[in-house]
Amino acid sequence: MSNERTPLINTGVCGLSVTSVACGAVSDGSPESNAGSPSKDPRKLNTFFGVMVPTILSMFSIVLFLRTGFVVGHAGLVQGLSMVIVAYTIISLTILSICAISTNGAIQGGGAYYMISRSLGPEFGGSIGLMFFLAKVCACGEYVLGLVEAILDIFGSDPESSVSEGVRVLPQGYWYTVLYSAVVLLLCLLVCLVGAHIYSRTAFIILLVVTVSLLSIFISSVAVKPQNFVITHPGPGNQTLRYNASYTGFSANTLRNNLGSGYSLDYSTNSVMSFATVFAVMFTSCTGIMAGANMSGELKTPSVSIPKGTIIAVLYTFIVYVLLFLLVSATCDRTLLIQDYGFLQRINLWSPFVTIGIYCASLSAAMCSMIGASRILHALALDQLFGLPLAPAAITSSSGNPWVAVLYTWGLAQCVVFAGQLNAIASLVTVFYLLAYAAVDLACLALEWASAPNFRPTFQLFSWHTCLLGILSCLVMMFVINPVYSSGSIVLLLLLLLFLHYRSPTSSWGYISQALIFHQVRKYLLMLDVRKDHVKFWRPQVLLMVANPRSSCQLILFVNQLKKGGLYVLGHVQLGDLDSLPSDPVQQQYNFWLSLVDKLGVKAFVDLTLSPSVRQGTQHLLRITGLGGMKPNMLILGFYDSSTPEDFFLQDSAFCDSSIGQSSEGEYNFGIDLPSLQAHFPPVRHVESPRWLSPEEYVGIISDAIKMNKNVCLGRYFFQLEGEGKDSKVDGSERTIDVWPFNLLQPGSRDYEDVCSLFLLQMACVLNMSNKWRHARMRIFLNVETECQDQGWGVNEETFLELLKKLRIRASIKIVPWDSVVQHHTQPEGGHHAEPNQALSDDFLSAVNCLLMEHSSQAAVRFLYLPRPPAHHSQAQQYLTQLEVVTNGLGPTLLIHGVTPVTYTDL
Repeated sequence: MSNERTPLINTGVCGLSVTSVACGAVSDGSPESNAGSPSKDPRKLNTFFGVMVPTILSMFSIVLFLRTGFVVGHAGLVQGLSMVIVAYTIISLTILSICAISTNGAIQGGGAYYMISRSLGPEFGGSIGLMFFLAKVCACGEYVLGLVEAILDIFGSDPESSVSEGVRVLPQGYWYTVLYSAVVLLLCLLVCLVGAHIYSRTAFIILLVVTVSLLSIFISSVAVKPQNFVITHPGPGNQTLRYNASYTGFSANTLRNNLGSGYSLDYSTNSVMSFATVFAVMFTSCTGIMAGANMSGELKTPSVSIPKGTIIAVLYTFIVYVLLFLLVSATCDRTLLIQDYGFLQRINLWSPFVTIGIYCASLSAAMCSMIGASRILHALALDQLFGLPLAPAAITSSSGNPWVAVLYTWGLAQCVVFAGQLNAIASLVTVFYLLAYAAVDLACLALEWASAPNFRPTFQLFSWHTCLLGILSCLVMMFVINPVYSSGSIVLLLLLLLFLHYRSPTSSWGYISQALIFHQVRKYLLMLDVRKDHVKFWRPQVLLMVANPRSSCQLILFVNQLKKGGLYVLGHVQLGDLDSLPSDPVQQQYNFWLSLVDKLGVKAFVDLTLSPSVRQGTQHLLRITGLGGMKPNMLILGFYDSSTPEDFFLQDSAFCDSSIGQSSEGEYNFGIDLPSLQAHFPPVRHVESPRWLSPEEYVGIISDAIKMNKNVCLGRYFFQLEGEGKDSKVDGSERTIDVWPFNLLQPGSRDYEDVCSLFLLQMACVLNMSNKWRHARMRIFLNVETECQDQGWGVNEETFLELLKKLRIRASIKIVPWDSVVQHHTQPEGGHHAEPNQALSDDFLSAVNCLLMEHSSQAAVRFLYLPRPPAHHSQAQQYLTQLEVVTNGLGPTLLIHGVTPVTYTDL
């Protein structure tokens, strides 16, 4: 994937590099070789030669000479001028966006593709770039068909031809038209392959020829006397249709007759014209507005030349079209305009003036489109967005000419000319261009709405209103012209978007979506008021502390199922003191952790901190992780025991595959490959290895979290849990979730509505709602003393069932007699309840463990009540020993201590 600063291709008009004061010549070397020649300054073009010449030449094309009469004849002067105004309003709004984007930084080759892809990202840029490539290919075919039409008007062998002069040696017909178009395309191909610089260096000369032709038209309107013509066309069968037409010179009566519309049959396609079809043909004259924007890398002052040159060129062409519309509507009757699209040759002082102008404009536009399309395709290939199908288009010759992309373009343009008539494909070309213009407006709108400080274009005559109006006007006119083509092009665009999205091409260009997301998230975070929190909308917001992900991946995957759409943060404490370090070592670690998150497929944030101790670092993270109303309300820790952790990286094939970060060919991996990831995270701890924290510090972390009103969970044996990976198809139908809601270390406690017990039930229910546990069976175990004088346990069971019904928790209740366990529990003298964290006998702890093993050995995961930690650190080891003995050999177990109310029974 190319870096944003790396030139995709040499830039220029229609994607051509400029080495002379013309339309631009293809450079004789690669971008690197050019960069290595300090004596040649690439920024040498002024506004006139760099922007105005290519833009004017691109906008005149074939409409100026071959379709002016067509537009005025069918639409009339009023509607014709309305079309011009609408078309130029649309492109004027787009020009404002182009000027804004292009003056915010130099653009590279590829024109619209480069601007959109570097603004909106590879998915949108790639799909629109391909659409714009297709638009230029269709435009190339259209211009070739227009040129063939002009050639046949002069040299066609039909004896009933509408032109009386010329050497008529070329046979006519559909297949002959395709053949002549193929010959012209072959000429364009040869020029693009061998001598594209010949065309680019003569661009200014071509513009002079076209200007002379235009002057001859205006002079002829005064110098040529009124004339009458007989125009013939082949009719149905072998009939010949004859039409009497006249050139009246300037006449108020002629002008009056041509004011209104007169849509009729188009003799070239034998279909009745309408406003939409005529507008589609007319709009093809407005497809060259980006010719100057492509030149920013070669202009002396791009921030001045692009806005100034483009706007002057558009104003110039607008004035020419308006004057020409007025001229033909005041001097030619409607029959002449409708029945002879090459009528300007008839009424000229010397017809070769117009003929040469038509040939120059058409051939110039065709070659410009072919060269421009090939450069866009070459840029797409270099960016590797579409993979293997476009890979050959990245090949260039020794002089830097992308000859394979030229062959691609030539082949597709050859398919386009099978349409046979210019008017037949005008709608498709216009729809494609309108879609590309809408995308440019969207890119500028997104940049403006993102409010990024680095978006400060020197061109200021735009706002989000002009961008939005440009988008809407383009979309509306697309559907006015042809709803079928418009719908099809949008569907094609969406399919390309989906394709690129699932290929996940990651780039270093920067994403406008990230800026927009930041802008919106900041706004909504400000609206997320913690004072408006309500228990019925509570959800887990988890901070999972990870020492080494090699041994914690299964727990990370499990907690991802437990978060229920809430905040999920992976926290890590790097031991150290910033005062004794030259720089913060944490900053360089984020990319490794984020790559781990991507690899595991979990929806989690990462927060790292540097601290002298793990306990102090955890306090920091509990306080500062999150923002506004999105802050952790639950701390999850791995269990503290003496077992040797397993290395998950050695078990999962995904971490043994050498293609990390390259699931799609050429995907950008942010510089983190598998060897780097493996090397960053140290090997798992051995039995002899020193611990990072002491038992006292570990229990202190639990105490700190509870003091900070955070719920606490301890996870043990989760390395035994399988089926939590992103590719797993487990749905939980064979899984069981066991819940023990009472404090097993304090037998006298039977409070069914204890906050901690309800929190434990809530977390089990949340897990049961996740995708991989949706069909799991949930069992709740109630411990009862059957031999106790108080026989109210039956009533308590009914009360508990009623509670589950109110909480909408579907679970089966298992009554577990535990008289044999309680008899090992020592009651303090003079009291009925044991003090929290008192010393418990080994027999009692073993009996509790045996009870759990007897009833929950087959469960997939167990939820147990976590007693409150001792107040004094001297009891920390005793506390951990009790937990270790109770959960010994159980399998995946989550010990939970809840401190916040999380259940709600009302609406």
